[in-house]
Amino acid sequence: MSIRAVVFAHHDVGVRCLLALRSAGIEVPLVFGHEPDPAEEQWYGSVIGLARELDIPVVTPGNPNSDDWVRLISGHAPDFIFSFYYRSMLGTPVLRLARQGALNMHGSLLPEYRGRAPVNWAILHGAAWTGATLHYMVQRADAGDIVDQQAVPILEDDDARAVMGKVTVAAEIVLARSLPHLIAGTAARRPQDPRAGQYFGRRRPEDGRIDWNWPAQRIHNLVRAVAPPFPAAFGEVGGATWWIHRTRRVPDRRQVPGDPRLFAADGRLLASCGDGGCLEILAGRTTAGAIDIQRLVRELGVAPLQLIARKAG
Repeated sequence: MSIRAVVFAHHDVGVRCLLALRSAGIEVPLVFGHEPDPAEEQWYGSVIGLARELDIPVVTPGNPNSDDWVRLISGHAPDFIFSFYYRSMLGTPVLRLARQGALNMHGSLLPEYRGRAPVNWAILHGAAWTGATLHYMVQRADAGDIVDQQAVPILEDDDARAVMGKVTVAAEIVLARSLPHLIAGTAARRPQDPRAGQYFGRRRPEDGRIDWNWPAQRIHNLVRAVAPPFPAAFGEVGGATWWIHRTRRVPDRRQVPGDPRLFAADGRLLASCGDGGCLEILAGRTTAGAIDIQRLVRELGVAPLQLIARKAG
């Protein structure tokens, strides 16, 4: 008798985890996905495209918890329901339809970074590790019993896209090694401490504003957390808005604290930040196009440019 799972999925994690289910011989009679957002660059894999390639019926409802969709899922009599980076919370009527359990794959080491955009928030806070967590779904988001986790490192200059790639691999590993135990009914269930961790909300493009009075590490973390294909960190430079795509810490060079400036040294374009620490500006753009780093190095070798410190909010 085959094991059946209804899948709610999105993003690269959704693609890889759906493939992991198929590889394990689990029958997937129905996939819930998200229609592409025209306002969002789709740099990740398409669950909808994969489902169609695999001849799996796929639906993209605005509200997956409606009575009609509950009845449809019930008709497939799923042993499991899985949510892999799906953007909507599933209600109790849906979760109850899974005879052996409803589970979610979250992109952090729960209970840390519950909620939205866990990879971006982890980088923003300077975390050295994150990962993927498979857990049972309950009414409260990301709060159910943990089945398994896989950690991955966040390196000093990793941006969100690089870390998301690592988390995707971690998710695939966690699911592949957990499926035999889930099917056999022997999977671990480790309760989460409701007092531990913290919930984070969705980030908006305007949350990427740089205050040049911040310490260099904080600015570097922000740049990494929202680097393209995300909206990018931005700040005021010489009366113009710059979107900063890539930076690097320069620990061997320090300036006077409290006097943020853009200057050139050793053939590099550098920004001194509020704590006197320096960042090398490696890539970015203005409304006129890509920043010409070498031209600015030549120009700023004569006269540094004061940075405008404007606090977020």
